[in-house]
Amino acid sequence: MTLLSDFLRHGCDTVIDVRSPAEFAEDHVPGAINLPVLDNEERARVGTIYKQQSPFLARKLGAALVFRNAAAHIEGPLAHHEGGWKPLVYCWRGGQRSGSFAWMLQQIGWRSEAVEGGYRTYRRLVTEALYDTALPFKLIQLGGHTGTAKTALLPKLAARGVQVIDLEGLARHRGSLLGDMPGGQPSQKAFETALVQALDALDPARPVLVEAESSKIGQLLIPPAIWEAMKLALWVEVTAPLEARAVYLNAAYDDILSNGPVLKDKLQPLRYHRGHDLIDRWEALIDSGQRLELCASLTADHYDPAYDKSMRAMSPDVIERFDTPALDEAALDALADRMAARLQTISI
Repeated sequence: MTLLSDFLRHGCDTVIDVRSPAEFAEDHVPGAINLPVLDNEERARVGTIYKQQSPFLARKLGAALVFRNAAAHIEGPLAHHEGGWKPLVYCWRGGQRSGSFAWMLQQIGWRSEAVEGGYRTYRRLVTEALYDTALPFKLIQLGGHTGTAKTALLPKLAARGVQVIDLEGLARHRGSLLGDMPGGQPSQKAFETALVQALDALDPARPVLVEAESSKIGQLLIPPAIWEAMKLALWVEVTAPLEARAVYLNAAYDDILSNGPVLKDKLQPLRYHRGHDLIDRWEALIDSGQRLELCASLTADHYDPAYDKSMRAMSPDVIERFDTPALDEAALDALADRMAARLQTISI
């Protein structure tokens, strides 16, 4: 496979990643299932023997483990497949793990193929697309102060025919000081796999809307190709009253606002930027359960000044501002209608 699209539209019935669970968890080809021929411990054991004793002993042990594990997969999760089944198999570099497993499947009569170069080939193509090549899309950034429901607008706009990429959704982070989400973030590599998969579904002849972000979302970096396109993008902006934004944030951040000790801990670094008096006030609001007042103050006294400073530094080309008096579902639907109508008139 020489193109990224070959991996994303491979034409096989099943993609099988035979690497260890740890390798698979870090990143894998979209849609792949993990049927390791060496688990984490076995892979470490074989590697240690290879380095400390001899390659021959390592290969002998590895072969026994690979075929034993492969047999278990054939008797278990693969047992239901009929004779015409066509799997695509890969390991780290297209070597003995995938070669042995693909060969075994072929001997049964299944039409298995092994990926030449393995996961490394796939990863090289992802890197080329996101680090070494200009993005073949024109982006429009969706800006607005924190709490203007930008993330909630994205699926509504997509349902109205606007092309969108939800960067925060793919990064599993809300993109702010309190942005951590349950389950944590994916690895950088897995984030980039999600990005190329999302990009592959889009039409380069039409603009793509992305939420305005800094160069990092939580702990994940936005890859250079996307970041450079974002810096060149036109902007649209959403505005809403502070009271409406506080109500929206109170609901959107319910998980973190419901955990006082964790919330206080996350706010501590701001003592050096916003002063002890303000953080002490926030902690008092947390202790008294005054969540709406806390959200309003966080917005007015922290998030808004940071956003305004960033806008002054960037001076983006804002082609339209959309004001909404509220941020409930009905208001967001009406706002999405107006935004979609305008965005679909923008040519590239």
